[in-house]
Amino acid sequence: MPVKKKQEIELDITGIAFGGRGIARVDGFTVFVDQAVPGDRVAARILKKKKNYAEAKALSVINPSPDRIEPSCRYSEWCGGCKWQFLKYERQLEYKHSHVREALEHIGGLAGIKVHPVLPSEKIFGYRNKMEFSFSDRRWLLPGELGRYDIPRDFALGLHVPKTFDKILDIDACLLQPEKGNRILNEVRDFAKASALAPYGLRSHEGFWRFLMLRHSVAEDRWLVNVVTSEQNMEELKPLADGLISSHDDITGVVNNVTAKKAAVATGEYEVPLAGRSVLNERLGGFEFEVSANSFFQTNTRQAERLYDTVRQYAGLSGGETVVDLYTGTGTIPVWLSGDAEEIIGLELVEAAVADAEKNCKKNGIKNCSFIAGDIRESISGIKKRPAVMIIDPPRAGMHKDVVRAVLEMAPERMVYVSCNPATLARDLSMLSEKYYLDEIQPVDMFPHTYHIEAVARLEKR
Repeated sequence: MPVKKKQEIELDITGIAFGGRGIARVDGFTVFVDQAVPGDRVAARILKKKKNYAEAKALSVINPSPDRIEPSCRYSEWCGGCKWQFLKYERQLEYKHSHVREALEHIGGLAGIKVHPVLPSEKIFGYRNKMEFSFSDRRWLLPGELGRYDIPRDFALGLHVPKTFDKILDIDACLLQPEKGNRILNEVRDFAKASALAPYGLRSHEGFWRFLMLRHSVAEDRWLVNVVTSEQNMEELKPLADGLISSHDDITGVVNNVTAKKAAVATGEYEVPLAGRSVLNERLGGFEFEVSANSFFQTNTRQAERLYDTVRQYAGLSGGETVVDLYTGTGTIPVWLSGDAEEIIGLELVEAAVADAEKNCKKNGIKNCSFIAGDIRESISGIKKRPAVMIIDPPRAGMHKDVVRAVLEMAPERMVYVSCNPATLARDLSMLSEKYYLDEIQPVDMFPHTYHIEAVARLEKR
């Protein structure tokens, strides 16, 4: 047995796995090492031992990889938000490219596919237009904070420690959002700490303050603040909202989402307006969108335009086609393609998203897009006219096999598949390869300093 649990060992990192962990081998046995990249020699501790592999965490870097840089954020080693800040950006792109290619080959059995270089993000910091911060009654201390009794441990507002549900880092700045968001974060923290109401306990499920969600409009450089609480309390929250609005002329509005559900999801069972407007105005290309606290919108606004431009290019529309868009969400892709097709039909499970899609079309004067709400496995059978082009943009889990079967039966001439998960992308493309030729894939980096990668695939009917 080459390694044992809790063993401390020196390892040479020779590869990197999807998920961002370094790969080392001990007598041919694979060890996945968190916080390590190819070229590192690290001292590591074995955390888990399985039959075919082990998991470890780097304790220190003995000899650093030439690709290492000093991370800009002091929380980067401990926070789960962006785990690749210590890696040069150009190398991040290369590893993301290899993740897409290797998933196609090893999971999908699709070799020799043209995978273009990753389209880099225009901004690698301050690019997120939405951030969710969690309150907690149990603050997780950084190593340098251990033993300090001047730090209260019964309050935190920040981000999760990786692989935990109840450990929250109390952070004063996240570099992935614009700087103004950090000022708002700290003002809300100060208010909540000074209040008579307790932060929510992620184990006890008691307490008032649950989440803080900040949304930013790139087009107008304005903010929407959403405070998520366990119950409604206008007396407590109205002064917070009024104070934020009066102090910051670029805050459009403050809302309160209320939920008593135990699930750690920053969405309320209902929403209460507190001050100002309850939506932001945002633009993609020449189109305008209203973004509410709970509506879906691509998190990297600037890069979303490059993603949708790739979809348009791969769709190859001439103006007379019928297009079906599966998993249409709030209709951003139909809106983007509306000037290039005769008709676009969007299918979406979530009724609220369909309502937003219809509203977005109306706002932009678009009349050739329609939407169907319901389970796509059932609603797809309602499409009687065979589309020339189909757009597929599923969640991370990919397509249900029944949807794959329905798509193959519908047999559009061309398909464009948009994925945020190389593994399910490869699996689904493998199933579609029965009747379709995978022509090319364009990865698009929406999330610098993370291992996540979007990819757009173009498929032609055989």
